[in-house]
Amino acid sequence: MNPVLGLIIANIIWGAASPIFKFALVNIPPFTLAFVRFFGASLILLPFALRNWKKISLTNFALILLGAFFGISVNIGFFFLGLAKTESINAPVIASSQPLFLYIFSIFFLREKLNKKVFKGLLIALLGVMVIIFSPFLSNGGISLVAKEGAIEGNLFLLIATFGAVVHTLIFKSVLKNVNMWQVTFISFLFGALLFVPVMAPEFASWSFSDLTMNGWVGIIYGAIFSSAIAYGLYNYGVSKIKAQEVGIFTYIDPIVAVIIAVPLVHEHPTFAFYIGTFLVFVGIFIAEGRIHYHPFHRIWRPKVVK
Repeated sequence: MNPVLGLIIANIIWGAASPIFKFALVNIPPFTLAFVRFFGASLILLPFALRNWKKISLTNFALILLGAFFGISVNIGFFFLGLAKTESINAPVIASSQPLFLYIFSIFFLREKLNKKVFKGLLIALLGVMVIIFSPFLSNGGISLVAKEGAIEGNLFLLIATFGAVVHTLIFKSVLKNVNMWQVTFISFLFGALLFVPVMAPEFASWSFSDLTMNGWVGIIYGAIFSSAIAYGLYNYGVSKIKAQEVGIFTYIDPIVAVIIAVPLVHEHPTFAFYIGTFLVFVGIFIAEGRIHYHPFHRIWRPKVVK
């Protein structure tokens, strides 16, 4: 499959994921859903991993586990915690700030030179993210000193989840050059699922699988099959073929899909603050890049493959 098309499909799936998981979390606890999602997905991917299994160096194995910790434990754990407290449509906009953090990390950890134009764009985009995070203080066109209970915390959890995704991308970019993507995905899913067990156990004090309704089943099925097995497989394939700095661009698809799904499914409607924050994020990224040729759809037929 074309790696660009794979990344587009993966982000369409993930764009729809935030309202769908918000719908599911009404019925199933977050860490239980996370465990079932990734353990189920690991079983689905097991035959593909075994068919392509090759020896992995100790260094690469350790990097896979580290990537799973950030990309699944941190990213998904805080993503679900955030969804339980705030609007699902906020999640993909905050996640769209991934390129900003990738750039910041490249300056501090890779010692790349600071570009003034890029930095200006980053500040504007960061302002947009902050507008989304603190939007609960904005109500009915005015400013309120009292935010919806847990909403700010939920948005901050989504920001932490984004950091996890950024670190995951940086780690897996190097690993996927040396290890088959099916092995990487299977190992990370299984390890990530097991890491949820300690925090999942207390949830059974007030919940059991006998309590599952359609909401919970929708989250489990969508999470295990589509959002995990299919989307992560396509994502890891794309990461193995496309430059890491270009991967984050595909997250721009997510907010559009999220709003389309969230309105009928969980009855969330974009607020004025949401529009302002989203506008600032994309204007900032546009200024930072200085062009729009990274828009994913034009590269479906002629992707630039990393050799």
